[in-house]
Amino acid sequence: MQYRWPRKKRHYLIIFLIILTILTVLLWHRMVITAYVGDAGVLFRRFSGTEIDKIYKEGVHIISPLDIMTIYETRNQIALHEFDVLSVKGLRIHLAIAIRYRPQYDMLPILHQKIGPDYLQRIVLPQIESVMRKQLGSYNADQIYTNENGLLNKAIVLAINEVGRNYVVVDDVIIRSLSLPDNIVKAIEDKLTQQEYMRSYEFRLKTATKEAQRKVSEARGINQAQRIIGESLTPEILAFEGIKATKELAKSHNAKIVVIGSGKNGLPLILGDNAFATTANASSAANNANKQIPTLSSKPSSFSQTASPQLNQAPVQ
Repeated sequence: MQYRWPRKKRHYLIIFLIILTILTVLLWHRMVITAYVGDAGVLFRRFSGTEIDKIYKEGVHIISPLDIMTIYETRNQIALHEFDVLSVKGLRIHLAIAIRYRPQYDMLPILHQKIGPDYLQRIVLPQIESVMRKQLGSYNADQIYTNENGLLNKAIVLAINEVGRNYVVVDDVIIRSLSLPDNIVKAIEDKLTQQEYMRSYEFRLKTATKEAQRKVSEARGINQAQRIIGESLTPEILAFEGIKATKELAKSHNAKIVVIGSGKNGLPLILGDNAFATTANASSAANNANKQIPTLSSKPSSFSQTASPQLNQAPVQ
């Protein structure tokens, strides 16, 4: 025999199921929590507080509707921020920066408990702005504008370290722009231009000095070489070098040059196809001619006797 519920109880059961369905629909978003890629969750229990020792990773999590799960993005994020800095002389400098940051994953429950989900506005931006104002406020505008000695980089490093003490990792702070009044920018650019002109002039001056030193050293070397060569030259060496030069010139088939020698041992040279042989023959002929020239007698009578009959026989016209 099949048992059948009383009609009154069946009404109660239907009402209960309807209420349960309504509550499930209304509380679904509080009971079923999804942590997407790059997210992590921290659970706050209504009667025990924040779960410090547990981080809810990516996926679907079912919790009590009385509890609250906060989802944090653990990937790198970028925040754009602008603020003003006063130089040591009170000049206003406008900075636009970009911050790459993310929460420290292992310390996510502590971050949620002590700071909260809006840690960017509470910690990151104020501390970076405070540190950079403090560090840059002791410099002149031109020093900040030109990043003298890397002062902007040093300020950024200090700001990153300061933020890192509050369970947040800042990978980098990028300066997107640095603005000054137009007249100040023009004055700084003129100053930098004059400094570059001065460096260029000093470089040219050093170059000219080195070139002068080089020329002096070269002149001294040439002078010393000429002195050594002059001391080593002898008539025999000069004659030998002259013969070598004559021989090299004589080997040229296209040369048609007449070289007239001079000096004690100078010889006339005719340079052509057989120039070297001609030179040698000319030298031998000159030596033989010098040997065959008769010596003039000191007695003029023989000459006069030979010449006089010819003079007397000449017809007179």
